[in-house]
Amino acid sequence: MMSNHDEQFEATHTEGSKMGIDLVGKTVKNKQIIFKGYIDGSPMENDMELKLGDGLKLEVPKGSNAIVVKNLYLSCDPYMRGRMLDFRGSYIPPFTPGSAIEGFGVSKVVDSDDPNFKRGDLVSGITNWEEYSLIHKTDQLRKIEQDDGIPLSYHVGLLASGAVGQLVGQLAKLHGCYVVGSAGTSKKVELLKDKLGFDEAFNYKEELDLDAALMSRYFPEGIDIYFDNVGGAMLDAALANMRIHGRVAVCGMVSQTNRTDTQTFLNMFSVISKRVTIKGFLQSDFVHLYARFLEDITGWYKQRKIVYIEDMNNGLESAPAAFVGLFSGKNVGKQVICVASE
Repeated sequence: MMSNHDEQFEATHTEGSKMGIDLVGKTVKNKQIIFKGYIDGSPMENDMELKLGDGLKLEVPKGSNAIVVKNLYLSCDPYMRGRMLDFRGSYIPPFTPGSAIEGFGVSKVVDSDDPNFKRGDLVSGITNWEEYSLIHKTDQLRKIEQDDGIPLSYHVGLLASGAVGQLVGQLAKLHGCYVVGSAGTSKKVELLKDKLGFDEAFNYKEELDLDAALMSRYFPEGIDIYFDNVGGAMLDAALANMRIHGRVAVCGMVSQTNRTDTQTFLNMFSVISKRVTIKGFLQSDFVHLYARFLEDITGWYKQRKIVYIEDMNNGLESAPAAFVGLFSGKNVGKQVICVASE
Protein backbone atom coordinates (compact mmCIF):
# COMPACT_ATOMS: atom_id res chain seq x y z
CA MET A 1 0.00 0.00 0.00
CA MET A 2 1.04 3.59 -0.45
CA SER A 3 1.24 5.83 2.60
CA ASN A 4 0.23 9.48 2.85
CA HIS A 5 3.70 10.91 3.31
CA ASP A 6 2.80 14.57 3.16
CA GLU A 7 0.48 14.25 6.13
CA GLN A 8 2.85 11.97 8.02
CA PHE A 9 5.89 14.16 7.48
CA GLU A 10 4.11 17.33 8.60
CA ALA A 11 3.24 15.66 11.91
CA THR A 12 6.84 14.55 12.34
CA HIS A 13 8.24 17.94 11.45
CA THR A 14 6.07 20.03 13.75
CA GLU A 15 6.66 17.94 16.87
CA GLY A 16 10.36 18.77 16.67
CA SER A 17 12.94 17.56 19.17
CA LYS A 18 10.83 18.12 22.30
CA MET A 19 9.96 14.42 22.39
CA GLY A 20 13.51 13.41 23.35
CA ILE A 21 13.63 15.83 26.27
CA ASP A 22 10.26 14.71 27.65
CA LEU A 23 11.25 11.02 27.75
CA VAL A 24 14.73 11.22 29.29
CA GLY A 25 14.98 9.24 32.51
CA LYS A 26 11.64 7.48 32.11
CA THR A 27 11.40 3.69 32.28
CA VAL A 28 9.29 2.14 29.53
CA LYS A 29 7.94 -1.32 28.78
CA ASN A 30 9.78 -1.83 25.52
CA LYS A 31 7.98 -3.85 22.81
CA GLN A 32 10.44 -6.02 20.87
CA ILE A 33 10.49 -8.54 18.02
CA ILE A 34 12.59 -11.42 19.32
CA PHE A 35 14.45 -13.91 17.13
CA LYS A 36 13.60 -17.32 18.59
CA GLY A 37 16.25 -19.55 17.02
CA TYR A 38 18.14 -20.59 13.90
CA ILE A 39 16.04 -21.94 11.04
CA ASP A 40 16.11 -24.02 7.88
CA GLY A 41 14.03 -23.20 4.83
CA SER A 42 11.91 -20.11 4.43
CA PRO A 43 11.35 -17.88 7.48
CA MET A 44 7.96 -18.09 9.14
CA GLU A 45 6.19 -15.68 11.44
CA ASN A 46 6.57 -18.03 14.41
CA ASP A 47 10.36 -17.84 14.06
CA MET A 48 9.90 -14.45 15.71
CA GLU A 49 7.77 -13.28 18.60
CA LEU A 50 6.45 -9.97 19.89
CA LYS A 51 7.55 -9.54 23.48
CA LEU A 52 7.22 -6.86 26.13
CA GLY A 53 10.63 -6.12 27.62
CA ASP A 54 11.32 -5.99 31.36
CA GLY A 55 11.70 -2.24 31.22
CA LEU A 56 14.23 0.11 29.68
CA LYS A 57 15.36 3.33 31.34
CA LEU A 58 15.62 6.00 28.69
CA GLU A 59 18.90 7.36 29.94
CA VAL A 60 22.44 6.74 28.74
CA PRO A 61 25.09 5.63 31.27
CA LYS A 62 27.72 8.32 31.64
CA GLY A 63 31.00 7.49 29.92
CA SER A 64 29.40 4.85 27.69
CA ASN A 65 29.55 6.93 24.49
CA ALA A 66 26.18 5.35 23.66
CA ILE A 67 22.80 6.81 22.71
CA VAL A 68 19.18 5.89 23.41
CA VAL A 69 16.81 6.22 20.45
CA LYS A 70 13.12 5.96 19.73
CA ASN A 71 12.74 3.87 16.58
CA LEU A 72 10.46 5.38 13.93
CA TYR A 73 10.89 3.26 10.77
CA LEU A 74 12.41 -0.17 10.24
CA SER A 75 13.56 -1.74 6.99
CA CYS A 76 12.63 -5.29 5.90
CA ASP A 77 15.44 -6.66 3.72
CA PRO A 78 16.05 -10.09 2.13
CA TYR A 79 19.66 -10.24 3.40
CA MET A 80 18.26 -10.60 6.94
CA ARG A 81 17.17 -14.14 6.02
CA GLY A 82 20.85 -15.12 5.96
CA ARG A 83 21.27 -13.86 9.51
CA MET A 84 18.69 -16.42 10.67
CA LEU A 85 21.12 -19.23 9.80
CA ASP A 86 23.72 -20.57 12.19
CA PHE A 87 26.44 -19.58 9.73
CA ARG A 88 29.44 -17.38 10.50
CA GLY A 89 31.16 -17.30 7.13
CA SER A 90 29.25 -14.30 5.84
CA TYR A 91 30.12 -10.61 5.77
CA ILE A 92 27.70 -10.04 8.66
CA PRO A 93 27.17 -12.25 11.75
CA PRO A 94 23.95 -14.20 12.46
CA PHE A 95 21.24 -12.94 14.78
CA THR A 96 21.44 -13.90 18.45
CA PRO A 97 18.59 -16.24 19.50
CA GLY A 98 16.54 -14.74 22.31
CA SER A 99 17.47 -11.18 21.38
CA ALA A 100 15.73 -8.49 19.36
CA ILE A 101 16.21 -8.68 15.60
CA GLU A 102 18.69 -6.17 14.25
CA GLY A 103 18.23 -4.13 11.10
CA PHE A 104 18.38 -0.80 9.38
CA GLY A 105 16.13 1.95 10.66
CA VAL A 106 15.38 5.62 11.19
CA SER A 107 15.33 6.74 14.82
CA LYS A 108 15.21 9.82 17.02
CA VAL A 109 17.78 10.42 19.75
CA VAL A 110 16.23 10.47 23.23
CA ASP A 111 19.48 10.75 25.21
CA SER A 112 23.14 10.79 24.23
CA ASP A 113 26.61 10.39 25.69
CA ASP A 114 28.17 10.65 22.23
CA PRO A 115 29.30 14.19 21.34
CA ASN A 116 28.39 13.54 17.68
CA PHE A 117 24.69 13.20 18.52
CA LYS A 118 22.37 15.31 20.63
CA ARG A 119 18.84 14.90 21.94
CA GLY A 120 16.29 15.30 19.18
CA ASP A 121 18.65 14.37 16.35
CA LEU A 122 17.27 12.09 13.63
CA VAL A 123 19.58 9.24 12.65
CA SER A 124 19.65 6.33 10.23
CA GLY A 125 21.62 3.12 10.60
CA ILE A 126 21.67 -0.18 12.47
CA THR A 127 19.17 -0.45 15.32
CA ASN A 128 16.92 -3.15 16.82
CA TRP A 129 13.38 -4.21 16.06
CA GLU A 130 11.91 -2.63 19.17
CA GLU A 131 10.33 0.64 20.28
CA TYR A 132 13.47 2.00 21.98
CA SER A 133 17.10 0.96 21.62
CA LEU A 134 20.31 1.55 23.52
CA ILE A 135 22.98 1.76 20.80
CA HIS A 136 26.68 1.46 21.60
CA LYS A 137 27.96 1.18 18.01
CA THR A 138 27.22 4.76 17.10
CA ASP A 139 29.77 4.69 14.26
CA GLN A 140 27.12 2.77 12.29
CA LEU A 141 24.73 5.72 12.46
CA ARG A 142 24.38 8.73 10.18
CA LYS A 143 22.68 11.99 11.14
CA ILE A 144 19.72 12.93 8.97
CA GLU A 145 19.20 16.49 7.85
CA GLN A 146 15.45 16.98 7.48
CA ASP A 147 14.20 17.89 4.03
CA ASP A 148 10.59 18.93 3.53
CA GLY A 149 10.58 17.17 0.16
CA ILE A 150 11.82 13.80 1.46
CA PRO A 151 9.79 11.75 4.00
CA LEU A 152 11.84 10.24 6.84
CA SER A 153 10.95 6.68 5.84
CA TYR A 154 12.81 7.16 2.56
CA HIS A 155 16.05 7.01 4.54
CA VAL A 156 15.63 3.22 4.83
CA GLY A 157 14.88 2.82 1.12
CA LEU A 158 15.40 5.46 -1.53
CA LEU A 159 18.34 7.06 0.31
CA ALA A 160 19.83 3.84 1.75
CA SER A 161 20.71 0.46 0.36
CA GLY A 162 17.10 -0.67 0.09
CA ALA A 163 14.82 -0.60 -2.97
CA VAL A 164 17.68 -1.99 -5.05
CA GLY A 165 15.81 -3.37 -8.06
CA GLN A 166 13.55 -0.42 -8.69
CA LEU A 167 16.42 2.07 -8.42
CA VAL A 168 18.97 0.17 -10.51
CA GLY A 169 16.69 0.11 -13.54
CA GLN A 170 15.80 3.79 -13.25
CA LEU A 171 19.43 4.83 -12.84
CA ALA A 172 20.32 2.76 -15.89
CA LYS A 173 17.62 4.57 -17.89
CA LEU A 174 18.97 7.94 -16.75
CA HIS A 175 22.33 6.89 -18.15
CA GLY A 176 20.90 5.95 -21.53
CA CYS A 177 20.51 2.18 -21.23
CA TYR A 178 17.82 -0.04 -22.67
CA VAL A 179 16.44 -1.71 -19.52
CA VAL A 180 14.59 -4.99 -19.03
CA GLY A 181 13.44 -6.08 -15.58
CA SER A 182 11.93 -9.23 -14.15
CA ALA A 183 9.39 -9.67 -11.37
CA GLY A 184 7.22 -12.38 -9.86
CA THR A 185 3.71 -11.06 -10.53
CA SER A 186 1.89 -9.46 -13.45
CA LYS A 187 1.12 -6.42 -11.28
CA LYS A 188 4.81 -5.85 -10.60
CA VAL A 189 5.68 -6.31 -14.27
CA GLU A 190 3.23 -3.54 -15.15
CA LEU A 191 4.68 -1.30 -12.43
CA LEU A 192 8.17 -1.73 -13.86
CA LYS A 193 7.01 -0.64 -17.30
CA ASP A 194 4.27 1.89 -16.58
CA LYS A 195 5.48 3.56 -13.38
CA LEU A 196 9.26 3.05 -13.27
CA GLY A 197 9.83 3.47 -16.99
CA PHE A 198 11.60 0.20 -17.83
CA ASP A 199 11.62 -0.52 -21.57
CA GLU A 200 10.42 -4.08 -21.01
CA ALA A 201 9.67 -6.44 -18.14
CA PHE A 202 8.53 -10.04 -17.76
CA ASN A 203 7.21 -12.44 -15.13
CA TYR A 204 9.97 -14.96 -14.56
CA LYS A 205 7.50 -17.42 -13.01
CA GLU A 206 5.70 -17.69 -16.35
CA GLU A 207 8.79 -18.36 -18.47
CA LEU A 208 9.44 -22.02 -19.23
CA ASP A 209 12.82 -21.24 -20.82
CA LEU A 210 14.58 -18.15 -19.46
CA ASP A 211 17.53 -18.53 -21.86
CA ALA A 212 15.25 -18.48 -24.88
CA ALA A 213 13.12 -15.62 -23.54
CA LEU A 214 16.13 -13.36 -23.10
CA MET A 215 17.57 -14.28 -26.47
CA SER A 216 14.47 -14.17 -28.66
CA ARG A 217 12.35 -11.44 -27.09
CA TYR A 218 14.50 -9.02 -25.15
CA PHE A 219 18.19 -9.21 -26.05
CA PRO A 220 18.65 -10.67 -29.56
CA GLU A 221 22.07 -8.98 -29.72
CA GLY A 222 23.05 -9.94 -26.18
CA ILE A 223 23.29 -8.27 -22.76
CA ASP A 224 25.94 -5.66 -21.98
CA ILE A 225 25.26 -5.33 -18.25
CA TYR A 226 23.37 -7.64 -15.91
CA PHE A 227 22.70 -6.49 -12.35
CA ASP A 228 22.08 -9.64 -10.34
CA ASN A 229 20.14 -9.67 -7.11
CA VAL A 230 18.67 -13.18 -7.28
CA GLY A 231 21.26 -15.68 -8.57
CA GLY A 232 20.15 -19.16 -9.60
CA ALA A 233 18.42 -19.80 -12.92
CA MET A 234 18.18 -16.11 -13.76
CA LEU A 235 21.92 -15.60 -13.43
CA ASP A 236 22.54 -18.72 -15.49
CA ALA A 237 20.25 -17.47 -18.26
CA ALA A 238 21.93 -14.06 -18.25
CA LEU A 239 25.37 -15.66 -18.58
CA ALA A 240 24.18 -17.54 -21.65
CA ASN A 241 23.13 -14.26 -23.25
CA MET A 242 25.97 -11.89 -22.39
CA ARG A 243 27.77 -9.96 -25.11
CA ILE A 244 31.54 -10.05 -25.50
CA HIS A 245 33.14 -8.13 -22.61
CA GLY A 246 29.77 -7.93 -20.84
CA ARG A 247 29.65 -7.15 -17.14
CA VAL A 248 27.76 -8.80 -14.28
CA ALA A 249 27.38 -7.02 -10.94
CA VAL A 250 26.44 -9.54 -8.24
CA CYS A 251 24.60 -7.87 -5.36
CA GLY A 252 22.42 -10.68 -3.99
CA MET A 253 21.47 -14.36 -4.24
CA VAL A 254 17.96 -14.36 -2.81
CA SER A 255 16.91 -17.43 -4.83
CA GLN A 256 19.57 -19.46 -3.03
CA THR A 257 18.64 -18.74 0.57
CA ASN A 258 16.67 -21.96 1.07
CA ARG A 259 18.90 -24.32 -0.92
CA THR A 260 20.61 -27.19 0.88
CA ASP A 261 22.60 -28.33 -2.18
CA THR A 262 25.18 -26.46 -4.22
CA GLN A 263 23.96 -24.42 -7.18
CA THR A 264 25.30 -25.75 -10.49
CA PHE A 265 25.63 -23.33 -13.41
CA LEU A 266 25.24 -24.61 -16.95
CA ASN A 267 26.49 -21.55 -18.81
CA MET A 268 29.77 -20.71 -17.09
CA PHE A 269 31.72 -21.35 -20.30
CA SER A 270 30.23 -18.07 -21.56
CA VAL A 271 32.42 -16.28 -19.03
CA ILE A 272 35.44 -17.55 -20.95
CA SER A 273 34.20 -17.37 -24.52
CA LYS A 274 32.73 -13.91 -24.10
CA ARG A 275 35.33 -12.61 -21.63
CA VAL A 276 32.63 -11.64 -19.15
CA THR A 277 33.55 -9.74 -15.98
CA ILE A 278 31.67 -10.85 -12.86
CA LYS A 279 32.14 -8.79 -9.72
CA GLY A 280 30.46 -9.03 -6.33
CA PHE A 281 30.06 -5.99 -4.13
CA LEU A 282 28.60 -4.66 -0.91
CA GLN A 283 27.20 -1.19 -0.44
CA SER A 284 29.56 -0.76 2.52
CA ASP A 285 32.47 -0.70 0.03
CA PHE A 286 31.18 2.62 -1.27
CA VAL A 287 30.26 4.55 1.87
CA HIS A 288 32.82 7.20 0.87
CA LEU A 289 30.55 8.07 -2.08
CA TYR A 290 27.40 8.48 0.00
CA ALA A 291 27.35 12.29 0.01
CA ARG A 292 27.42 12.35 -3.79
CA PHE A 293 24.78 9.60 -3.98
CA LEU A 294 22.51 11.50 -1.58
CA GLU A 295 22.80 14.70 -3.60
CA ASP A 296 22.14 12.94 -6.92
CA ILE A 297 19.21 10.79 -5.78
CA THR A 298 17.54 13.63 -3.85
CA GLY A 299 17.82 15.91 -6.87
CA TRP A 300 16.49 13.33 -9.32
CA TYR A 301 13.59 12.46 -7.02
CA LYS A 302 12.57 16.11 -6.61
CA GLN A 303 12.85 16.62 -10.36
CA ARG A 304 10.59 13.56 -10.83
CA LYS A 305 13.29 11.79 -12.80
CA ILE A 306 13.09 8.92 -10.30
CA VAL A 307 9.95 7.28 -8.92
CA TYR A 308 9.98 5.49 -5.58
CA ILE A 309 7.44 2.87 -4.48
CA GLU A 310 7.10 2.09 -0.79
CA ASP A 311 5.01 -0.58 0.94
CA MET A 312 4.34 0.63 4.50
CA ASN A 313 3.08 -1.55 7.37
CA ASN A 314 1.99 0.13 10.57
CA GLY A 315 2.95 -1.10 14.03
CA LEU A 316 5.90 -3.11 15.31
CA GLU A 317 3.63 -6.13 15.64
CA SER A 318 3.25 -6.20 11.84
CA ALA A 319 6.99 -6.70 11.30
CA PRO A 320 7.19 -10.55 11.29
CA ALA A 321 4.44 -10.92 8.68
CA ALA A 322 5.90 -8.14 6.56
CA PHE A 323 9.35 -9.73 6.63
CA VAL A 324 8.07 -13.21 5.79
CA GLY A 325 6.03 -11.72 2.94
CA LEU A 326 9.23 -10.62 1.19
CA PHE A 327 9.97 -14.21 0.24
CA SER A 328 6.64 -14.82 -1.45
CA GLY A 329 6.52 -11.45 -3.19
CA LYS A 330 3.67 -9.97 -1.13
CA ASN A 331 5.29 -6.55 -0.91
CA VAL A 332 4.89 -4.07 -3.74
CA GLY A 333 7.86 -1.75 -3.45
CA LYS A 334 10.28 -1.26 -0.59
CA GLN A 335 8.90 -2.91 2.59
CA VAL A 336 9.00 -0.59 5.61
CA ILE A 337 7.57 -0.84 9.13
CA CYS A 338 6.30 2.33 10.80
CA VAL A 339 6.94 1.85 14.53
CA ALA A 340 6.04 5.43 15.46
CA SER A 341 5.64 8.73 13.66
CA GLU A 342 7.27 10.29 16.76
